[in-house]
Amino acid sequence: MLPEPNRLHHHADFSRTVRRGKRIGRRDLVVHGFDCSASEPVADVRFGGPRFGLIVSKSVGPAVVRRRVARRLRHVCAELRPGLASDIDVVIRALPGAATASSDELERQVRGGLAKLQLLDSDAAR
Repeated sequence: MLPEPNRLHHHADFSRTVRRGKRIGRRDLVVHGFDCSASEPVADVRFGGPRFGLIVSKSVGPAVVRRRVARRLRHVCAELRPGLASDIDVVIRALPGAATASSDELERQVRGGLAKLQLLDSDAAR
């Protein structure tokens, strides 16, 4: 599972990542990445590495499906955590196709999106 220090919780963090970060679209999701070290200093203190946030809206499906998609994406993020710099914020927005995509396909799309944004180490990009 994804440890608490590696989760985005505040609306301001989500907004900053989505609005000021880089974005890449994939078939079943959109990956937003923001390098906090490249911007002006932020008031919050960071511990524990990169932070991830998920947006899984009602367009993905009913609550049971949304929860399953979010669980699978959190698992993918936990696996990718060691390959990212500690000052990176990532927001993953699930599209309706994520409900029927396999976990392997979701991982491939997230990994490919982060590699395309040049946020993922080349060793972790596979």
